[in-house]
Amino acid sequence: MDFNTIGYTLFLAFLGIVSFFTKEIVTFVMLCFIIIILTNIYNVLKGILEKLDKTME
Repeated sequence: MDFNTIGYTLFLAFLGIVSFFTKEIVTFVMLCFIIIILTNIYNVLKGILEKLDKTME
């Protein structure tokens, strides 16, 4: 695990605790879905960039 993964996990845990006490569980779940989707999009775009860089060499 790299630092970013640990940082994201701690940040989501903090948001989960705050959302539990403020009774905003649905908002937290939707935020988690959005973060997961954006992370997946980022990883796909990063893979495409790496393939393009290899073909340009």
